[in-house]
Amino acid sequence: MSRRLSAQLRSFLIQRPSTTRPVLCTSRVLVSSQRSFSVSRAQRLMETSGFTDEQLTVREAISKICSNFPDEYWLEHDQQEKYPHELHAALAKDGWIGIALPEELGGAGLGISEATMMLQTISESGAGMAGAQSIHANVYATQPVAKFGTKKQLQRMLPRLISGEARACFGVTEPNTGLETLKLRTIAKKDGDSYSISGQKIWISSAQVATKMILLARTTPPEEVKKPSEGLSLFFIDFDKSQPGLELKRIKKMGGRAVDANEVFFDNYRISADSLIGSEGQGFKIVLHGMNAERCLLAGEALGLGYAALKRASAYAKDRIVFGRPIGQNQAIQHPLAEAYMHLEAAKLATYHAARLYDQSTHDPNITQHAVGVACNSAKYLAAEAAFKACERSVLSMGGMGYAAEYHVERYLRECFVPRIAPVSREMIMNFVGEKVLGLPRSY
Repeated sequence: MSRRLSAQLRSFLIQRPSTTRPVLCTSRVLVSSQRSFSVSRAQRLMETSGFTDEQLTVREAISKICSNFPDEYWLEHDQQEKYPHELHAALAKDGWIGIALPEELGGAGLGISEATMMLQTISESGAGMAGAQSIHANVYATQPVAKFGTKKQLQRMLPRLISGEARACFGVTEPNTGLETLKLRTIAKKDGDSYSISGQKIWISSAQVATKMILLARTTPPEEVKKPSEGLSLFFIDFDKSQPGLELKRIKKMGGRAVDANEVFFDNYRISADSLIGSEGQGFKIVLHGMNAERCLLAGEALGLGYAALKRASAYAKDRIVFGRPIGQNQAIQHPLAEAYMHLEAAKLATYHAARLYDQSTHDPNITQHAVGVACNSAKYLAAEAAFKACERSVLSMGGMGYAAEYHVERYLRECFVPRIAPVSREMIMNFVGEKVLGLPRSY
C-alpha cells in the first residue's frame, strides 16, 4: 500500500495472504466502528447497500477530505475561474491521485470501481464536475501508460504524478476531427532521438496547470497504413510551456469554470523519443484502455452531481412553506424529484456494473473488451441523462431560488451538460449500441 495513504484509510487495510493487493477489512463491525461520519439514512441520499468495503471506505475517507471544501469554496472558484489547487494538494497528500495505479509506484493498487466511487464522492460533496475534473485525467489517462509502459518509463513518469508534484492533461481531441479519432492530424515526426510535434488539440482540461501530457499523435500518414486503427502513437510528454513550439489559448465556457479548458497549438515542439508508450502505430489500441475507464469515472461524476442536486432540492422542498404547507407535500414537486432519484439509482447500478467488468477483465479472459465497451458506454449515457434530469428538476422545483447562485443547483445544471457531451456524445453511444449490440446497419 502506498505510504502516502492516510492513517485513517490504512487502519481499514489488511493484507490478504494470497495476494499483494491491499484489501479492506471485511469485518463490518470494524468498518462501522471507525466511520468518521454518519451514513445513516437521515444523512445520505444514495443507497449504499451492495457496495464493497473498499468502496465504502473510499467514500468515507474522500468525504472527510471534501468536507474541508464547502459550497462557498466552489461558488467562489466557479465565479472567479480559480483552479482548485487546494483540493488537488489534499488528495495528493493522502495518496489518492494514484488510487488505481500500481503499489510499487506509490499508488494504492485499487481498481476503477474504487476510483469511480472516489470521483462520485468528490462531485457529490458539492465540488461538482469541476472538483472531480481537477484530478480526472490523472486517474484514467494514466491507465494505458501503466499497462503498456516499460518499467523504466513507469518509474520515471508516474511517481511524481501520484505524489502531486506533477500534473497531467490528456491530448486527443482536435478541432477538425472531433469524434473521428482515427483521422487525427497532429503529427509526431521522428528525428533521431526525438520527435517533432505539430498540430492542434482542443478541449484540453487542466492544460494551464499541467506539466505532463498523455498525447495521441499521428506517426504514419493515413494513406500508408493497412488499417485505419494504425498509424497513431501514444506519448507521455513533458508539457513545458516555456519551450518553443507550444502555445495555449483558454476557452471561456458555460460550466466547470474552476478548471480550465484549452486549445493547444504545437509547432515543431520537441519531445524525447523515449516518451513513446508501447509500439509506434499502436496508440489507438493502447489508448482505448483509458477511454473505457474514463466513461466509468465520468458516469460516477455525473451521479454525484445528480445526487447533490436532489439533496438540495429535497431539503428546500421540506422547508419552503407556500399556502400553509411545505411545497414538497405537493405531488407536482414530489413526483418529479422521486422519478429523478429512481433514474439515478438505476444509472448507479449500470455504472458500478461497468466498473466491475472493467476491473475483472484485466484477469478474466471470459470478459471481452466488447462487453466492457458496451457496459462503459451505456453507463456513461444513463448516468449523464439521470444527472441532467435531477439537476433540471431540482432547479425547477426550487423556483426563483433555483436560479440563484447561492443555492448552487444552477451551477450543477450548468455542469451536467459535460457528461452528456463528452468524451463521446449521446448520439454516438446510441450508434455504437445500435451497430455493435443490435446488429443494425451503420448509420454514419
